[in-house]
Amino acid sequence: MFNYFDNDKESMRKVDTAWLRMESPSNLMMITGMMFLDNLPEYHAFVEMVEKNFLSYRRFKQKAVINSTGTYWQDDEFFDIKGHIRRVALPGNADYAELQDFVSDLASSPLDKSKPLWQFHIVENYQEGPVLVSRIHHCYADGIALIQVLLSMTSASRERSLDLSPESNNKEYHRKLGMLKKVVNPAKKQFTNSLKLANQLKDIGVEALKNPAMIEKGVSEIADIAGELFNALTLPDDPPSIFKSRLSVRKNAAWAKSIELGKVKAVAYATGTTVNDVLISNLAGALREYMLKVGEDPNGMIINATVPVNLRPLEHAKNLGNHFGLVFLKLPIYEENPLRRLEFVHKEMNELKKSKQAIVSFGLLSAIGMAPAKVQNMLLDQFSQKATTVLTNVPGPQVPLYISGAQVNKIMFWVPQNGTIGMGISILSYNGKVEFGLIVDKNLISDPENVIKEFPMQFDNLLDCLMMHPWDGEIHAEILEPS
Repeated sequence: MFNYFDNDKESMRKVDTAWLRMESPSNLMMITGMMFLDNLPEYHAFVEMVEKNFLSYRRFKQKAVINSTGTYWQDDEFFDIKGHIRRVALPGNADYAELQDFVSDLASSPLDKSKPLWQFHIVENYQEGPVLVSRIHHCYADGIALIQVLLSMTSASRERSLDLSPESNNKEYHRKLGMLKKVVNPAKKQFTNSLKLANQLKDIGVEALKNPAMIEKGVSEIADIAGELFNALTLPDDPPSIFKSRLSVRKNAAWAKSIELGKVKAVAYATGTTVNDVLISNLAGALREYMLKVGEDPNGMIINATVPVNLRPLEHAKNLGNHFGLVFLKLPIYEENPLRRLEFVHKEMNELKKSKQAIVSFGLLSAIGMAPAKVQNMLLDQFSQKATTVLTNVPGPQVPLYISGAQVNKIMFWVPQNGTIGMGISILSYNGKVEFGLIVDKNLISDPENVIKEFPMQFDNLLDCLMMHPWDGEIHAEILEPS
C-alpha cells in the first residue's frame, strides 16, 4: 500500500495529505473528544494501557512531515509517551463553564508538529467526575476509524479493562465490531467505485468544468460522476448569517444533555423516517430557534451542511486513514413546524442516498492532496463557501465500555471545519443515549451552550407535536400546519 523511502519513512496517502494541508489558523484539523468517567484511572496504569493498545497502531508513533520532497509519515526517534498524556486540574469551580473553556482552548491550539499529532488530557477534578479529553489530527484517521481505536482501548468489562492488551482485546473485538455493524451500513459499492474512479476524477473534473456538455452525452457512471462534480462546484454559495461570516482563530465548544435513543427510534418508526432524519431535523430547529432569539430572521433560509459518508467496509477501519466522502445536505432553517422539517430532511436524505456526491468529494480530496497549495486553497475556499456547517453522526457501541478500570458514562467529540466554514455539529450514539456537540468560531457565536441546549428541546417539541395529532404513518397537511 505504501512506498517506503527508508526504514522509518513511508509516503502519505493523497487524501490524508489533503487533511494535513487543510489546516489554517482559523480551522485546525483536529478531532477533539471527551469521555466522562465514573472514577479516576490510575495515571501510570493508563499510560501503560495507551502504550500497549493505542500505540499498537504504529501510525501514532509517527510524525506527519510535509516539505519540499513530499508528504510522508516518519518514526519519531525521540518519542516520549508522557509528552502526549497530561494530567489537568481545572481552576475555579471546575464546573461546566470551566471544562468548556478548557476544551475550547485545546480546540483552538495547534498540536506540536515536531511530534506525532495526538494528545490525551486527564481532567482530574471536574465536578461531575473525571474526564478524558483527546486530540487527534484528522490526517491520521476519520471518525469511523477512530471509533475502532476507541474500541481497542476499552473493554465491556471493568476488570478486563485493567489488564488490556491487543491479544486479550482481540477476544472481544468481534463482539464489539458486531455492535457497530448493527448501526453502521457502510456504502461498500460506493467504496469499490471510489477506489476505481478516484484517480480519474481530477481529469474528469477538469473536462466537466471546461466542457459541461460532456455530462449530457451519456448516462455512464463516469458521466454521472462528472455531473456530480460539476454540480458540486457550481452550487450557489450559502447565504451570510450569524452562522457564516468572517472567522477568527478561536473556537468555542459545547455539549448538550443526552436524549434517550429508544425515544428517537420510536419517533422514527412512527413517522416512517430514520433516526438520522429525526436528529437532523431537530438540529435544524435548534439553529432556527437560536436565530430568532438573537433577532436574526431565519424565514426563507436554507443552509447546507457537509456530511461525511463512510466509504469502506467497517472491518477495514482499523487500518486508519481517511476513507469517506462528503455530501451536501440542505437544512430547512426557515421551517417552523417540526413535522414539516422532518418531512423535508427525510426527502433530502433519500435523494442523497441515490447520488454519487460522496465518491466525487473523495476523489476531489485526493486531487487536492496532489495540487499546489494555491490551487488547493482556491478549491477549498470555493467548496466551503457552499456550506455553513459540518455535520457528522458517528455510531458508538450500545453497551457500557470501561477504560483502565473506569466506566465511560458519556462520550462526546467535535469535528474540525475547513476553508470558510466556522461551525461543526456532532451527533454520537452510545449506550442507549444520543449526544450532541457543537463547536463554532467565536466571531460567529460566543455562547454555543445556548445553541446546543436547544437540540434536546426541539426533540421534545417534535414529541409534543406528535402527541397532539393521531398518526397513521403518513404526513397529512392538517398535521403539518403549526398549532
